[in-house]
Amino acid sequence: MKNILFIPVIFFLFSSLIYSQADYFPSLVLSDHEFKIVGENLTENISSVEMIVNSDEGMKKYKINVHGGNIDTVFTLDKSGDYYFSFEGFSSLPEKIRVIPGWLSIIPPLLAILLALLFRQVILSLILGIYAGAVFIYDYNPINGFLRLLDVYIINAASDISHVQIIIFTLLFGGMIGIMSKSGGTRGIANVITKFARTRKSTLISAWFSGLVIFFDDYANTLIVGNLMRPVTDKMRISREKLSFIVDATAAPVASIFIISSWIGYEVGLIQDGLKIIGSEANAYSTFLATIPFRFYPIMMLVFVFMISYFRRDFGPMYKAEIKAINQDKPAADNLDSSQELEEASKIFGNEEKAKWYNGIIPIVVIIIGTVVGLIYTGINSLNSQGITNYGIREIISNSDSYLSLLWSSFGACVVAAVMVLSQKIMNLSETINAWILGIKSMLLAVLILTLAWSIGAITVEMRTADYIIGLISDSISPHYLPVIVFLVCALTSFATGTSWGTMAIMMPIVIPLSHTVSGFYNLSPADTTLILNGVISSVLAGCVFGDHCSPISDTTILSSMASRCNHVDHVRTQLPYAIAVALFCMLLGDIPTAFGLSPYISLVLIGIVLFVVIFTIGKKVSTN
Repeated sequence: MKNILFIPVIFFLFSSLIYSQADYFPSLVLSDHEFKIVGENLTENISSVEMIVNSDEGMKKYKINVHGGNIDTVFTLDKSGDYYFSFEGFSSLPEKIRVIPGWLSIIPPLLAILLALLFRQVILSLILGIYAGAVFIYDYNPINGFLRLLDVYIINAASDISHVQIIIFTLLFGGMIGIMSKSGGTRGIANVITKFARTRKSTLISAWFSGLVIFFDDYANTLIVGNLMRPVTDKMRISREKLSFIVDATAAPVASIFIISSWIGYEVGLIQDGLKIIGSEANAYSTFLATIPFRFYPIMMLVFVFMISYFRRDFGPMYKAEIKAINQDKPAADNLDSSQELEEASKIFGNEEKAKWYNGIIPIVVIIIGTVVGLIYTGINSLNSQGITNYGIREIISNSDSYLSLLWSSFGACVVAAVMVLSQKIMNLSETINAWILGIKSMLLAVLILTLAWSIGAITVEMRTADYIIGLISDSISPHYLPVIVFLVCALTSFATGTSWGTMAIMMPIVIPLSHTVSGFYNLSPADTTLILNGVISSVLAGCVFGDHCSPISDTTILSSMASRCNHVDHVRTQLPYAIAVALFCMLLGDIPTAFGLSPYISLVLIGIVLFVVIFTIGKKVSTN
């Protein structure tokens, strides 16, 4: 009932005089929305207390019942302002609760999205979003909000132990990539693959497979595969548009779903904070793994690229580009801008004569095996400390410390990569350290965005953004449709802003509590609640990959054009119909039916069958060789 000052809604605990502990007392709540004060273990044997509430409208008293030593009272405040709570007969100072209009809670993330759309600067957008929230929280004081932006939100985000572990892992992973790249290890992997490119079909599949093998970083993927395969695809009269599409479609999609990549620390970090918001103790890395089968867009995009490469069929603008490349022997467009030229991959990633495949493979194997061993080791230690002796692999992984595992494995991989390079005299000690530092520097932007993501996540939690959104849509949207809605919103946002990571940062702290609470409103079982939760998390990650893959202002889209030396507009124009087609079927046959209980593996098969039919009904064969 909206127009009553107080309505019973949630638990309340107060005052060390009558409680042995005070668990939670909110300092800020939204008007017309529930707020909670939780506590237990009443020390005095009383059945009720008088609660006094003072505000600008005067004083009111309410009789609060005490049950089993706990207060069981709920409220909703319908007007903004400051309220002071105290209990008659006790001398504790009144507790202050600030009430702000609910619509203010969506301003910080909405401002971040709109500014990102307007200025295409995700860091500036996130900072201003955090600042706006800090101003609202700290009595609408712009100076105080500016100070708290740094000394409260950013400092807290950067000092949290789990956040520090993720940051260090991300930097170490970048350092490993730096050593691998400069020593020629990454180039060596790709050189082995290109030996199989002898026909048009094998060349297309080789380009696709190169994108899969270089899974550990989307930037390295685009630059290596594009530059390496371009002379081969030109020789086979494969259009630059087709090459840039394959390069782009195997960059972000593969890096986002592989269990070890430069994306993983970022994704696991966002998931971990979202789980904390809803009070879940689930292992963030286990949740990350559980969402992989539900990430239909990146998985099926990789399958789609293989299909059109293997069957040599295309449709839309891509078909026209391929026909032109074959008939006119012109792989590159007439309007190719020479300013798009890049340095050769050999100059960026090490000398050609020093390129050895094992210098790239072995450090990756070390980090994969090290992570698995670390998960098992920490999981068994945790179970043993709990006195649990009967367990399986699921229990081990669920109780493991993924952050420590990733830290140990990434550091070990750095050491192994450096020792291999030094022992082969590919680089001296100074050059190896410089390559390591350059790799670390390449990840600094990611670390900065991640820290700001954690900060705006803290703002949305404190301002109860999810509560406000839940209140708006909980009566009108079934939780089973949340995954497809989240995918669509994230896809459009990341496409418009050109940033997948920025969109993840804004959306993840909102959709996880949204999913959890809406599932509770519909009384879903724990299994169904987890299903919807995994669905919305995967939809954020998959939807953001869509924008990263095909947005004209995305960094990987631009890099794909440049590395393939393809006109950027032609690249976007030819690949967009493919991306939209795959996304559409992933929503219809993946996000919706799996939320109602269909196995994601069945959905993947269904989507694959439909894409196969589309390729053979709409697509036309490009060549016979």
